[in-house]
Amino acid sequence: MSLRIYNTLSRALEDFSPLEPGHVRMYVCGMTIYDLCHVGHARMMMAFDVVQRWLKSSGLRVTYVRNITDIDDKIIKRALERGITIRQLTDEMIAAMHQDIGLLGIEPPTVEPRATEYVPQMLSLIGQLEGKGLAYRASNGDVNYSVRKFDGYGKLSGKSLDELRAGERVAVLDGKEDPLDFVLWKASKPEEPPEAQWASAFGSGRPGWHIECSAMCSATLGETFDIHGGGADLQFPHHENEIAQSEGANGKPLAKFWVHNGFVRVDNEKMSKSLGNFFTIRDVLKSYDAETLRFFMVRAHYRSALNYSDAHLDDARQALKRLYTALSLVAPAEMASIDWTGPCAARFKAAMDEDFGTPEAVAVLFDLASEVNKTRSAELAGLLKALGGCLGILQGDPKAFLQAGAGANEADIQAQIAARAAAKAAKNFAEADRIRQALLAQGIVLKDSATGTTWEAAQ
Repeated sequence: MSLRIYNTLSRALEDFSPLEPGHVRMYVCGMTIYDLCHVGHARMMMAFDVVQRWLKSSGLRVTYVRNITDIDDKIIKRALERGITIRQLTDEMIAAMHQDIGLLGIEPPTVEPRATEYVPQMLSLIGQLEGKGLAYRASNGDVNYSVRKFDGYGKLSGKSLDELRAGERVAVLDGKEDPLDFVLWKASKPEEPPEAQWASAFGSGRPGWHIECSAMCSATLGETFDIHGGGADLQFPHHENEIAQSEGANGKPLAKFWVHNGFVRVDNEKMSKSLGNFFTIRDVLKSYDAETLRFFMVRAHYRSALNYSDAHLDDARQALKRLYTALSLVAPAEMASIDWTGPCAARFKAAMDEDFGTPEAVAVLFDLASEVNKTRSAELAGLLKALGGCLGILQGDPKAFLQAGAGANEADIQAQIAARAAAKAAKNFAEADRIRQALLAQGIVLKDSATGTTWEAAQ
């Protein structure tokens, strides 16, 4: 069975084969980086971490680009509120993001472009659009995209222009020829700091959000690539506008597949900063180990809504303990590679090849764990661990995981010990104490000595 992926553009499962044989090029819209990442952000990055892991497990080379938006209204506002530069804020938040998602085992992308590094490419793209009559200079100094001049606008969201107009609550024109038009280049405002302004043929200003991704993805992956991903909330208008910009400029499809992950919900509402119903990754890791949080997300299908609660995390932790218990019974045999023709491996592969079906793949892991419990087979234990590795789980020491009552594994613990040591070296004692308290909440007691830091499970 070949890999099939649900394509938002066609609203159907389609057979997947990369445009370049053996090489997948994937772009995912990443973080607007003005605050700590919450679980909803982690879910998006986790979804595409699993995607790229499975593509690699399938023998494909993957160039994975996940951008960072480091210039934006919220970023400027937060930097001004804190009395620091935009670069100081974004550097701080990027470092925090890397630390937090690293604990979750989310692998770094191949390329992580920052929007501010690609302003010349954005200006070039805006110039192309203006030359084709798709962009115009507004009376307020902005440059806008003329939506009605792009044939096919709405094909990703599945809505016609008239439907989109009918759905508008307020028409804020701001120099726009049509309320649906969107900004490509924002004219500088007196209250904005100099570092938020770039000189251009269109006047001093900064890029709009949508043009950033069009420029970064084409600069890193080419005008057409295999997979464009992001959260379901980006389908419209962000991804719709990316299509209009990129295809309007070069006349080529931007991406072969459009892939969107589902929301994390709290009490049936999308988790978001605007609603105030979010939990940062750091909040959660004060009470739960990183692998439990990862497993909680991985065992749900990436397109489904994921309901967040302590009860669901507790259940995930107990389920993960069952898998680690099987691995604790016998030392897993080392596997040079997975034999995908074996019955369990074949079932796992069939599940993952059907739109990255992690719920069915995880069910295979539990079936394998049951067999290990019965047979004490080192070979089956090795297969259990190897298949878990395709999802980024079950790679820790089983006894350490089970000994730490809350489920932290050795890799998690050592990573957090290292982060605490780095915080102490930087004289960030508040952060060092936060990490110590977070480990204590997971049942881990740290012991500092002249030779370093060791840990043991709380009694």
